[in-house]
Amino acid sequence: MMSKVAASAFLSRNNELGNLQQSCIRILSFCESNSSRIGLHIHCPVIKLGLLENLDLCNNLLSLYLKTDALCNARKLFDEMPHRTVFAWTVVISAYTKSQEFVSALSLFDEMMASGTFPNEFTFSSVIRSCTGLRDFNYGARVHGSVVKTGFEGNSVIRSSLTDLYSKCGKLKEARELFNSLQNADTISWTMMISSLVEARKWREALQFYSEMVEAGVPPNEFTFVKLLGASSFLGLEFGQMIHSNLIVRGIPLNVVLKTSLVDFYSRFSKMEDFVRVLNSTGDQDVFLWTSVVSGFVRNLKTKEAVGTFLEMRGLGLQPNNFTYSAILSLCSSVRALDLGKHIHSQTIKVGLEESTDVGNALVDMYMKCSASEVEALRVFRSMISPNVVSWTTLILGLVDHGFEQDCFGLLMEMVTQGVDPNVVTLSGVLRACSKLRLLRQVLEIHGYLLRRHMDGEIIVGNSLVDAYASSSKVDYAWNLARSMGRRDIITYTIFVTRLNELGKHGMALSVISHMCADGVGMDQFSLPGLISASANLGALETGKHLHCYSAKSGFSGAVSVLNSLVDMYSKCGSLEDANKAFEEIATPDVVSWNGLVSGLASNGCISSALSAFEEMRIKGTEPDSVTFLILLSACSNGRLTEMGLQYFRAMKEIHNIEPQIEHYVHLVGILGRAGRLEEATEIIETMQLKPNALIFKTLLRACRYHGNLSLGEDMANRGLALAPFDPAFYILLADLYDESGRPELAQKTRNLMNEKGLSKKLSKSTVEVQGKVHSFVSEDVTTVEKTNGIYAEIESIKYEIERSGSSYRGNENASFHSAKQAVVFGFLYASPKAPVHVVKNKILCKDCHDFVSNLTRLVDKNITIRDGDQVHVFKNGECSCKRDETSFVLP
Repeated sequence: MMSKVAASAFLSRNNELGNLQQSCIRILSFCESNSSRIGLHIHCPVIKLGLLENLDLCNNLLSLYLKTDALCNARKLFDEMPHRTVFAWTVVISAYTKSQEFVSALSLFDEMMASGTFPNEFTFSSVIRSCTGLRDFNYGARVHGSVVKTGFEGNSVIRSSLTDLYSKCGKLKEARELFNSLQNADTISWTMMISSLVEARKWREALQFYSEMVEAGVPPNEFTFVKLLGASSFLGLEFGQMIHSNLIVRGIPLNVVLKTSLVDFYSRFSKMEDFVRVLNSTGDQDVFLWTSVVSGFVRNLKTKEAVGTFLEMRGLGLQPNNFTYSAILSLCSSVRALDLGKHIHSQTIKVGLEESTDVGNALVDMYMKCSASEVEALRVFRSMISPNVVSWTTLILGLVDHGFEQDCFGLLMEMVTQGVDPNVVTLSGVLRACSKLRLLRQVLEIHGYLLRRHMDGEIIVGNSLVDAYASSSKVDYAWNLARSMGRRDIITYTIFVTRLNELGKHGMALSVISHMCADGVGMDQFSLPGLISASANLGALETGKHLHCYSAKSGFSGAVSVLNSLVDMYSKCGSLEDANKAFEEIATPDVVSWNGLVSGLASNGCISSALSAFEEMRIKGTEPDSVTFLILLSACSNGRLTEMGLQYFRAMKEIHNIEPQIEHYVHLVGILGRAGRLEEATEIIETMQLKPNALIFKTLLRACRYHGNLSLGEDMANRGLALAPFDPAFYILLADLYDESGRPELAQKTRNLMNEKGLSKKLSKSTVEVQGKVHSFVSEDVTTVEKTNGIYAEIESIKYEIERSGSSYRGNENASFHSAKQAVVFGFLYASPKAPVHVVKNKILCKDCHDFVSNLTRLVDKNITIRDGDQVHVFKNGECSCKRDETSFVLP
């Protein structure tokens, strides 16, 4: 009797469980995508009652979780299932792929293969899409092998997925072969191939593929045209207009997706009329279209239109999304509208977008570019929940721009520690910090990281490395690196020109032109100023004129940066008329333009004209900067305008709110020193708030030597040597002061001490350009036959002719063959008869050389220019533009 009762109870329970299972399956089949709570209510009894053996129930529950985007719960259920069908494996792998969790998808596929479950065509399709998402060609190739082994190679969906994988991994030849093997390829397959070519930046090939698609009789759809418009954005306006015409001819409905693409395309070419016409062509509108309109106005810096569209969008009841807010914040960054940026920031908080990574990135960029402080940007960044590589990169680049280069290295380490891999832009920013700080060790470390990650092939990284090495004076290393790059562009060469000029290697900077020509890289408005500057510093007027002609022919002669460099070049070569012409061509001179004009006039001895130009600058509304006052103080020093110099120094702070730097104090001490007001100059040094440097002591020591103040001179020499013990100029100036004060024994002792320290006078070097080539000369140079076969003899011959002419000049034997004389005579002998001679000397011109050249221009009808430092001596008819100020020279 008991056994019958037990059997009956057992059967009854089984029937109840069976009914429960069937009920659960029916409930799950009716659940919608927003019913994840029902899934949880069913999941609990499934576990408690041990129903996990029911595959239908588990699969239905699994489907519900995935339908409701509850991937975490789905994986939990999947791991609990004792038996898993290919369906279960496939739906979870597919869900990971759909959620772009590609690594998890491939990891689960590995588990599936290890379990012995054979994948089907849907499994393979999802796995291949994950490989495509990761750009993992090696894994994808292995999956392709499995596809072939399991007999799914003929499946059109899998073939399309493999085609997409190969093309997006750069294997375009193989992708094309796979595509050609497709039988009756449909619109989706053709569009996928076009999309892959666009993504691979093969824009012309994408358009060619479209032509083949049309010839094959396969009709394109709206998504095909979206991809083609994307390619046209890089090819040119006429290509996009052709695609637009095709779209109309084929009668493709202008839905909101196509409108968005067309609006984006026309805005990229600033075709605002077409942009608006497309927008108003149909009534279809959504938030993405309006965002594209806002972005279009932002791209063209149409501030009022962008903000107006943003407000109109909200007025129509369309809630701007994270991309809309990011676009407006980008506008704020571009036009430096901090107040508007702050207002948009508050709006993002109100609508709950403060946690959006895109909005956070735009806010960091806005605050970095618009605010004088980095505090707000850091606050936004630290409040971000999931900062991505763009977030970190934006912060690092902003800190470099704000002068916090040292902080970038700590941020880079923190970024890597948090599992965010830096990209090429991040590392380029950090390399820029290395360039500013001259940190060679960090450059080497980053270079090693790039090599290990195979990221060194990107041109942006190559250029940053070249800049970093060149900034650290490793020019040869930088050059070898540049030559090893697969492609060099104008930025590569502009970097070289800039850094070589900074290192004083102006001849090498000009040699870059031949390498640019060999690479087919033309000069532009960014490289030309550096090359013209190199010509200016070498006194290479002929080369500078050729560059001027090139700029005019190439359409860059109107660029302010090019004209500024021409003003500087002509001024340094003593051609003030040409310098003035270049200045007059500047439509709106900036402070750099005016500084160049004032400096050029002052250095050529036109002190009153220079000061007049400064007053004109102020009248026309250009505010002077600290460089302007350096030029003015130097002009007052050279012109012996002591009181005027003192007035300008006071005006810096009192009128223009510019805090004097140590360089300004050096010039002030020079002005007072030349005027013999040594006590006042000493008081300036003692009372200024800045710490004195060696140069300011050297400047006053030079004045003490000129005025014969031995005690003060000794004090200045001692204090200067305490800061710069290996600067030979202090020993030379002090020894000369001892000689002129009647203390030859102390002079000799000073020179002996200098020799014991292994110090020597800076080698006197002069350069002159003859027929486009720059020639260098050093004092007592007998290194080449070309120079010794005639130049020394010609110098003696000229001295003899000068004496015969009745001049009082007799020449100093110690200065017989100074480098300036050699360069002048070489130019005189070998330059064309009508060409002026331009010499650049690395030291102050001595009195003997000055008198020699002055007398030479009295004998011959030849203009000779010598630049020593900031002073330009223009010799003509026995006169010099410097008006023979004795303090401008040194003794031979």
